[in-house]
Amino acid sequence: MSNTTDASVDKNATVDANDATSIDTQQNSRRKFLKGGLLAAGGVAASSFVAPSVMAQDPIVIKMQTAWPSGDIWMEFAQEYVNRVHEMSGGRLQIDLLPAGAVVGAFQLLDAVNDGILDAAHDVPVYWYGKHKAASLFGTGPVWGGDATNMLSWFYQGGGQDFYRELTQDILGLDVVGFFGFPMPAQPFGWFNSADVTTLKDIDGLKYRTVGLAADLMQEMGMAVAQLPGGEIVPAMERGVIDAFEFNNPSSDMRFGAQDVAKNYYLSSYHQASESFEFMFNKDFLEGLPEDLQAILKYAVEAASTSNTAAALDNYSRDLQVLQEEHGVNVQRTSTEILSAQLEAWDTLIVGLEEDEFISRVMQSQREWAERVAYYEIMNKPDLTLAYEHFFPGKLKL
Repeated sequence: MSNTTDASVDKNATVDANDATSIDTQQNSRRKFLKGGLLAAGGVAASSFVAPSVMAQDPIVIKMQTAWPSGDIWMEFAQEYVNRVHEMSGGRLQIDLLPAGAVVGAFQLLDAVNDGILDAAHDVPVYWYGKHKAASLFGTGPVWGGDATNMLSWFYQGGGQDFYRELTQDILGLDVVGFFGFPMPAQPFGWFNSADVTTLKDIDGLKYRTVGLAADLMQEMGMAVAQLPGGEIVPAMERGVIDAFEFNNPSSDMRFGAQDVAKNYYLSSYHQASESFEFMFNKDFLEGLPEDLQAILKYAVEAASTSNTAAALDNYSRDLQVLQEEHGVNVQRTSTEILSAQLEAWDTLIVGLEEDEFISRVMQSQREWAERVAYYEIMNKPDLTLAYEHFFPGKLKL
């Protein structure tokens, strides 16, 4: 599976070796300054070279790259995080936010942050699924009956953050720290040429784009899967490399032109129903900052999470209407047959995944969390469909 992921990286987006060495040298020098100067007891080393007043005025610049094309709505979501960091730090922290490919490809961010080529990244962990399949459990694994908010809560309250640290630092030996934010609405099943995708026979053999464990899931259901970054989806569809695809949401899909290569959009799916953004930092860089600035970078994730959620609901719903009314897109809900087949496919995948001791522990933790928390949510939540149909009769076509 890692070969599939590696093959899908945009080779033109890789950084030149000499440039990478230069960037790495600059990053290491800055980290040594932060640790040895700004944080040194008494500040002797720093005061020998830089006046304290100058130090107070010079912001610390953080080079952060995203996994998103420059025009994607998620770049705007990432900017909401940047704005909060700038304001909360009083300008002491300045984030240089870059789109996918500015320094490295979308699937290369983990290595770039680990190596110090980048200070930080804004992505999803499924994009480094090729390193270890457990990466996909932090957002694109089995649903267990809960949604993205449920799994984000598991990350912070149910032990998920400790598992993430164990995976990245202990198992993979990486110099990274990660925080999660913005529980995403469940991702659509995707875009198809046919207006009649209701049975397993209808999707059998289709060449389909997705990523992470969702790729294994769709292959189990009979599809042929290509793992591609978002920016490569439409060109692949135009060339016939894929027959159908999913990315994430109506706004992103519309911006990269999904409606120009397919007209049938199927909403609701269990393949990626619990994903959140990953805010990843180089561990040495982060821990070299004063504690108050570390706290700002950490807790600004929570602030942006709320803002991103509000922006997503506003934009996704409006753009879904635009797709229907202005671009003639046929919007349907995924059939019960396909949704049920996804759950059965998860059953099969889980058995094989549990052969890995770490993955088994993570999934057991998620199961225990969902059994308790999702039970409360489901029992407590009123039937929203009933309420919607009461106030907006005849609008839903399920």
